[in-house]
Amino acid sequence: MDVFAARDYFSGLQARIVASLEAVDGLPFQRDEWTRPEGGGGLTRWIEEGRVLERGGVNFSHVRGERLPPSATASRPEIAGRAWEAIGVSLILHPRNPHAPTVHLNVRMFVAHAAVADETDAWWFGGGMDLTPYYGYEEDAVHFHRSCRDALASFGGNLHPRFKQWCDEYFYLKHRDEPRGIGGIFYDDLQDGGFERCFAITRSVGDHFLAAYLPILNRRQDTPYGERERDFQAYRRGRYVEFNLVWDRGTLFGLQSHGRTEAILMSMPPVVKWRYDWRPTANTPEARLYSEFLTARDWLAQG
Repeated sequence: MDVFAARDYFSGLQARIVASLEAVDGLPFQRDEWTRPEGGGGLTRWIEEGRVLERGGVNFSHVRGERLPPSATASRPEIAGRAWEAIGVSLILHPRNPHAPTVHLNVRMFVAHAAVADETDAWWFGGGMDLTPYYGYEEDAVHFHRSCRDALASFGGNLHPRFKQWCDEYFYLKHRDEPRGIGGIFYDDLQDGGFERCFAITRSVGDHFLAAYLPILNRRQDTPYGERERDFQAYRRGRYVEFNLVWDRGTLFGLQSHGRTEAILMSMPPVVKWRYDWRPTANTPEARLYSEFLTARDWLAQG
């Protein structure tokens, strides 16, 4: 297990992604380097009111603690109370144009250090990426899911179906009985095959992000829109907020471990609306999002 190699990779991934996004938007990302009183720290790179990105954040963190919080030990009671450290990159982008989808990426490594001499450190990887459109385009959905498949292809044909299903099940608003978006891939607690294999899988997911998302952003960033589309975008963004605050394990872990609140909540979109029991009008692009995109589909079979 090489914590330093993981740290170098995640830090470099953040820098590569930010540089590419700055080239698309035309405005620089701000820097916020922070330390955590309990141990460790990170670097948040963020943009607000950009030309293309209404809000976005690419967060690198390497944090430590003396005792694992409850959200990290719910499925592993045997490691409760151990010292720990977590390293990773978490990204969320909210484009201004309603035709350009929101996207999320997270890749991370977690270590629970041995408490006594005859124990060994426990480690695992997690991560994934998922797409949340406001107006559906089959071309975009197929491209994104193909990129997710390509990220996992060299590690065996069983990983992509498994991680796709995991993503569909995880990014689901149980209280709404609807998915957050069109999915992608998601995994957690990954230890299968040893450290080097799991680290390689995680690197491949991170390395495929720009190819998965930038072609979509470039296609949609200048699509004409009006107040109707912005209004629907703000309404659907409310679902994003609900998921992150009610169901997301990463948000819960960050808050329970006394992480940096600004970095944890950088995923919140800047303009959001809620309405009471609203339904889209039949046969509209808004209704099509629900009927054709917010539903379980094998997007790889579309192309």
